[in-house]
Amino acid sequence: MKPVIEVLKGDLTKVQADAIVNAANSSLLGGGGVDGAIHRAGGKQILDECIEIRNRQGKCKTGEAVVTSAGNLPAKYVIHTVGPVWNNNEEKSSTLLANCYINSLKLAESLDVKTIAFPNISTGIYHFPKELAAKIAIQEVQKFNTEKIEKIIFVCFDEENETIYDKLLKEKQ
Repeated sequence: MKPVIEVLKGDLTKVQADAIVNAANSSLLGGGGVDGAIHRAGGKQILDECIEIRNRQGKCKTGEAVVTSAGNLPAKYVIHTVGPVWNNNEEKSSTLLANCYINSLKLAESLDVKTIAFPNISTGIYHFPKELAAKIAIQEVQKFNTEKIEKIIFVCFDEENETIYDKLLKEKQ
């Protein structure tokens, strides 16, 4: 079964989904952009759980994913994944970004998630080229085989990303 893929422009912290994905930094302690917005909207419970994870395993490595509850958010879970900082090493950065999607989807599946919402990982302050990031994101979710996940939503913060995702998804149909 292939999940339905949707694109919308909006606020990830307000999306109705079983899980939302946080473009976290390796400290898991909140930051700017999506990460800061999720921690602010979700409340202290998310930070407390992130601290527990850090105490147990240390920082989260780039491309890896961990899960917390969603605190005050409408989702059940927040899957925190650390995207790569763009450094012009396209091959390495692309592999790490692909791992963010793969590991987040595997974790979501293990939690029996039916709907999952992704931000545009690494395209903000990490400066990953938006078009390349969208191609990787779409490619990874389209090739992910799942019996559990029914819907994947790409939540774009800005019109530029929304346009890129819409265009690429239309080309893939």
